Amino acid sequence: MEIISFLAAPFVMCLILVGIHCYLGLHVLKRGVIFVDLSLAQVASLGSTVALLFHLDHHSSLNYFISLGFTFVAAGYFAWAKKYEKYISQEVLIALVYAFASSAVLLVVNMMAHGAEHIKEILVGKILWVTWMDVLKTGVIYSIVALIHYIFRKQIIAASMEKSDSSSFWDFVFFSLFGVVITSSVGIAGILLVFSFLVVPALLSSNLVSSLKGQLLLGWVIGTILSFIGMTLSYVLDLPAGAIIVVVFTVLPIFVLPFILRKKIAT
Repeated sequence: MEIISFLAAPFVMCLILVGIHCYLGLHVLKRGVIFVDLSLAQVASLGSTVALLFHLDHHSSLNYFISLGFTFVAAGYFAWAKKYEKYISQEVLIALVYAFASSAVLLVVNMMAHGAEHIKEILVGKILWVTWMDVLKTGVIYSIVALIHYIFRKQIIAASMEKSDSSSFWDFVFFSLFGVVITSSVGIAGILLVFSFLVVPALLSSNLVSSLKGQLLLGWVIGTILSFIGMTLSYVLDLPAGAIIVVVFTVLPIFVLPFILRKKIAT
């Protein structure tokens, strides 16, 4: 009972994160912008770090909205760049934004007394220490994002799937909603774990199932199982939850994908 009570809120938070990130991950894979998550996450972290520099509490509303403002700027830039992807790859611009934000975070952190601890939290988050109030707030935010995705699903899916004539407006809507999710997630789970939630379930399910609905359902199952394994190992072995969950998520595709791809080629 002790392990259940201790891990209940973190595990439910993992399920919420897997739920929204797996869906967004399928969009990201279709768009071919795999590292946009890392880039936006780093931009969100830059906004949070700048807010801390001005002595704003890390978990305050003002800190969150400053971080969100930074991600909206990056989202607008990526949406604008989509119009010119025939001339320059979006991945190149995403990498440039990531490099800029990462270096800027290091420069800002250098001015802070407890910069090393902040860098660690940016990378692996604090998933093991979330409260039920954190779960509730995150669930509400993601439910609103999911509702908007559902209402405008035809337009948003078309913007991701049809690479030729996608509207800049719907690209901006997608990246902005993506930025809202990332800003909320990074403060909880850290950059590396958010990236794992986004990419791994979507990558595995998209190589096993053809339909979007099937990919989403299978991705949720994969994410749930891996989250449970990671949480359990963290508790039993007394290891940092964020780091061990990332290892569990990433080690699976590293060893399993070669077999999946070999079977696809053979058929």
